[in-house]
Amino acid sequence: MAVPPIWNTRPHDEAQAAVLAHTLGLSPVTARLLAIRGLTDPDEAARFLNPSLAQLLDPFLLTDVGKAADRLLAAIANQERIAVHGDYDVDGITSTVILRRALELLGADVGHFIPERLTDGYGLQPNTIERLHAEGVKLIVSVDCGIRGAEAARRARDLGVDLIITDHHEPDTELPDCFAIVNPKRHDCAYPDKNLAGVGVALKLVQALCHRTGKSSWLPAFIKIAAIGTLADVVPLIGENRVIAKLGLQMLTKGPHKVGLRALLDAAGLTGKTIDAYHIGFMVAPRINAAGRMSTPDIATRLLLASDDSMEAEARALAGQLEAENTRRRTEDQDILAKARKIVESDPDVGARSVLVVAGEGWHRGVIGIVASKLVDAFYRPAIVLSIEDGVAHGSCRSIPGFDMLACLESCAPMLSRFGGHKQAAGLQLEAARLKEFRQAANAHADNRLGPDDLRPRLWLDGPLKLNELTDRVIAEFAALAPFGPSNPKPRFHTGPVAVVDGPRILKERHLKMSVKQDGRVLRAIQWNAAEREPKLTAQKAGVEIAYTVEENEFRGEKYVELRLDDFRST
Repeated sequence: MAVPPIWNTRPHDEAQAAVLAHTLGLSPVTARLLAIRGLTDPDEAARFLNPSLAQLLDPFLLTDVGKAADRLLAAIANQERIAVHGDYDVDGITSTVILRRALELLGADVGHFIPERLTDGYGLQPNTIERLHAEGVKLIVSVDCGIRGAEAARRARDLGVDLIITDHHEPDTELPDCFAIVNPKRHDCAYPDKNLAGVGVALKLVQALCHRTGKSSWLPAFIKIAAIGTLADVVPLIGENRVIAKLGLQMLTKGPHKVGLRALLDAAGLTGKTIDAYHIGFMVAPRINAAGRMSTPDIATRLLLASDDSMEAEARALAGQLEAENTRRRTEDQDILAKARKIVESDPDVGARSVLVVAGEGWHRGVIGIVASKLVDAFYRPAIVLSIEDGVAHGSCRSIPGFDMLACLESCAPMLSRFGGHKQAAGLQLEAARLKEFRQAANAHADNRLGPDDLRPRLWLDGPLKLNELTDRVIAEFAALAPFGPSNPKPRFHTGPVAVVDGPRILKERHLKMSVKQDGRVLRAIQWNAAEREPKLTAQKAGVEIAYTVEENEFRGEKYVELRLDDFRST
């Protein structure tokens, strides 16, 4: 980690933790973790540990969902042509797949449209409405996009096309004028769970359709696809998102699967494995995303829609295409990242500022979001990466906790052609000639809101835990807390002193591998991307304090515990 982190311990109420441990029969360390995460009510904590379909909320609590479901069922009854309009990322593709499949099963005349990143741009566009209308579409349902598509909504109304928007992005002050809008973030929507991914909102519409038609038994099959989009979109893993992610992962592990999903999991090397959030985030999602980043999102959409075993050869070919596109994506993002880092490290007008704004002519627009994320990881600054083509700069933004990127873009709105997104991730477009002016304005906004400590990463710890306390029971309880992500972070502890008794050895020129010992217990440990710290650790190997998470690994049928070090310091 380039910037040394500040170690902070998360607070908790010991008395509440003791009640949880006693009531639920948990180890004190797991009870502490629940209390830290705000799960202090034993019933609520029990529901968290044991998610079930029954915990999914009534979909009709969402404003307009009943209206949307009834209009779709009327369109099916009248055999009106329906189009599902998605988005080119994993959330948008999985949303498109589950809604289209549900409508097909209900007998709909339905197709889908997902914009091409480089030719169609982002979101719901008036020209797409015209195109779908020309194809005979009477009803359009957007998924994971559209909440800021006021112009497209006007065009739909002019053409006599009913438009239903389902989305989870932040709305403007005024909502688009259309038939129905399903978005828990609507200011007039009292839905209790505001954190759904786009695919979560699409799932609620599917749930409503299943309820209206007496087909609720269909719902689990949609949840496993929804889990992929939910985990990929990095939304808070609490409430309904936890139910979707936890149950979906169990179903992805258990199977059986339709031929398309089977081919995708096989290509990712996950057949027969216990699938967790890491597998989705780093193996499945990048393959799906590669389609929209590098060529056409339709490759991934067609693959996930493939349901008949007679399509096995086609599904394997599509999975192979995704594999090739993902390999090409990796090469592209590594090349652009190297160029972007060079700009940050050599140009003080960029690298010395609170927000890193870097741009390059012809940078592949499909990977600039990944590059922005990696710049945030490397420099712990909000990052905006722009690709310049024909005098226009297309940008992708990623932020750090505590800095609202969407608000930053709103402060620069007069100079932007378009923008949208979330607090932590957003996109924009502006004239390349205004790039310097934009960099100044974004940083002026940030300088009023970020102090030096905000630009140092925080390592949030769940308190001390000695190596001898990592019992089989505790490890099993950690598994019950999974899947981990925002609002339910992986348990991270500190302990010391520990001695480095084997190593540290540099692995693949990038990582540090070692064994650590405390009070007679020896465990393997690894610290990723920390090769440059080897001399410091070697000098202190007799005794350091470590911050770590716990992994349970398997090798040749034998399970063993390994520590993932986040940081170390002198005791």
